[in-house]
Amino acid sequence: MPSHVPDSLEGWWCDAADEYAFVGFSYEVTACQSLGQLRSEFRDIRTTFNSRYVRLYGACDRKGFYDDIVTAAWENTLGVHALIWFGFDGSDIWISRRNTLFKALHANPKAKYITRVLQFGSEPLFDDVLSPDDLTTQVKAAKANLSSLHIPVTVSELAYGYQERGGAQNVLDAIDSINIHMLPFFSQDASTANNSWPIVVNENLDWFIQHGSGKKMYFDENGWPSVTSPSVQPNSPNAVANVANEHEYYNVLDQHCEDLKKVVGGGVGWFAHIYSDDQEPGYGIYNSAGALKFPFHPRTHC
Repeated sequence: MPSHVPDSLEGWWCDAADEYAFVGFSYEVTACQSLGQLRSEFRDIRTTFNSRYVRLYGACDRKGFYDDIVTAAWENTLGVHALIWFGFDGSDIWISRRNTLFKALHANPKAKYITRVLQFGSEPLFDDVLSPDDLTTQVKAAKANLSSLHIPVTVSELAYGYQERGGAQNVLDAIDSINIHMLPFFSQDASTANNSWPIVVNENLDWFIQHGSGKKMYFDENGWPSVTSPSVQPNSPNAVANVANEHEYYNVLDQHCEDLKKVVGGGVGWFAHIYSDDQEPGYGIYNSAGALKFPFHPRTHC
């Protein structure tokens, strides 16, 4: 990063059409990590894995938390996929979270230089939080609010979340990029991770290619669990959750780097979900003791 905040965003970001392959980690913030922890883990995310972005997951309602995110990301040359978190309790707290985030984005002079995109999530269509019409209204209002900051807006969602709402084409038309939940373990056809590529393409990616009007795509909530839990249960009796399959899923994405690069919009960039098992059991690259569960050196280009 430069020693001083620039005067303009002109020429600041890479063209999204040049972004593909591994781009970074989903990172859950429910623990309201301290600035010190954010600095340390963002440094690891950047230097150990050559990540370009952190995609936030969950919510921390501590005052000034997003400013800490901005500080840690700026110091470690990371962009952020910010998130308005709806949660799963059916409350309207997301409205105050939205307003708080908007204020931080406008008030912090560094915020627009690290915030690559603002996401509504997680899975607002699939979880029935908002109708497609209401979600479209929110996306358009956010785009207007953030237009002076040149921060694009998207929705973090499953293909099925759109499909079960008749395609929700108005939402797809409103968002600036398509941020996809790619969780093939939950497919009714799931077995082992080395058989997941047809699920990735046939059940998910092809649908977005057909309906996404050529927009940039990211796999943001993207992974394969190493364990099941009450909230992580397969829909196929053949789906296998273990560390070997978690590792193999990312190997599959690496093996198809050239295929992902060819996708409309400049290729698909993917995140690993998630940084640590402390954040979400079974999905972490690190286990709860802070050790890598498997060697992880994903390709950032091909």
